[in-house]
Amino acid sequence: MATQPLMNVFNRLSVAFEYGEGAWLYDTAGNKYLDALCGIAVTGLGHAHPAVTHAISEQAAKLIHCSNIYTIPQQERLAEQLVRLSGMDNAFFANSGAEANEAAIKLARRYGHSRHIDNPAIIVMEHAFHGRTLATLSATGNRSTQQGFEPLVTGFVRVPFDDVDAVRQVARHNPDVVAILVEPIQGEGGMHIPAPDYLNQLRQICDDHQWLLMLDEVQSGNGRTGRYFAYQHNDILPDVVTTAKGLGNGFPIGACLARGAAAKVFGPGNHGTTFGGNPLACAAALAVVDTIRHDNLCQRAETLGNRIADGFRAQLDKSPYIKDIRNKGLMIGIELTEAGSELAVLAKIKGILLNITGGGRVIRLLPPLIMSDQEADLLVNTVAQLIRVYAGEERTSAN
Repeated sequence: MATQPLMNVFNRLSVAFEYGEGAWLYDTAGNKYLDALCGIAVTGLGHAHPAVTHAISEQAAKLIHCSNIYTIPQQERLAEQLVRLSGMDNAFFANSGAEANEAAIKLARRYGHSRHIDNPAIIVMEHAFHGRTLATLSATGNRSTQQGFEPLVTGFVRVPFDDVDAVRQVARHNPDVVAILVEPIQGEGGMHIPAPDYLNQLRQICDDHQWLLMLDEVQSGNGRTGRYFAYQHNDILPDVVTTAKGLGNGFPIGACLARGAAAKVFGPGNHGTTFGGNPLACAAALAVVDTIRHDNLCQRAETLGNRIADGFRAQLDKSPYIKDIRNKGLMIGIELTEAGSELAVLAKIKGILLNITGGGRVIRLLPPLIMSDQEADLLVNTVAQLIRVYAGEERTSAN
């Protein structure tokens, strides 16, 4: 028998949480931590939110699961909400962002075959992250993540992120392309925010070539950037949008939304799921969507995100250890001039939960949309001080 019953796929920090409340988590020893990571953009409403707790409890007492071969009223209501919020026509529900993106990839391929393209290809971006299933791993732009899982799924053409000319170059030379799959903001890749008109230009290219514009909003959706979906900053509509993470506030659910021709691609038997869109998951998501809308949390995310980012800029403006501070709402990245992976451990010691991405050079902050101004200021003051100590004369002793 193995000495460790869990597969060794995570580098876990030495802390176990017992319960959470709002923006705070409490470990088994009674210590409290300000959660500025939200389970990687998942618990946007914070922990133990009463509306979500009530919805899950009430639904669990009635019906947790039934097959998608039957009508699920909660699923239909959630689809109506998301279609209205997104401008899409219909929805497919899955259990995660990877599954939602898998559905989008299958949809694009079937769309290509409907246009008599035998080997349909999808343009994807360098440093992208779309999931860990075999197809989404292949679409992901991180070689270290892909290593050891070859042969990868073919049919992806990779270009640099935020480089419209590179996309146009592919359009001129590859007649098999049928879609672009792109994150409006690259989260795992290092909190990269493209030029303001990047998505608009991609929309025009897709229109010119009858391609599908497919946006991965698994991390950026559900109010996090200051709009319900990040593409709504650009006043465009994609053909496909995927989301998950913050949709269930911790309960597993993902969605692939489509409109126009993309919404008509799938028919019965073309795709499916056992657990996706079950009554319990949809009840949780409905509570999340209703709360985001009724409490104006999209606007709150924009205001709060700017407060936090501006606070860091004011305190770290002259630090030689800081290369850039960027944000779109509550997607916040502090780029360092050199790797600083130890900062996540040091921040935990100070009672702040965050993580480091972008090759160890970007502090990623994804605070909850319900965080108070006082909690935001505590986050800024604590992390800014930690960075100054880490980068200064006391750096060696801090380690």
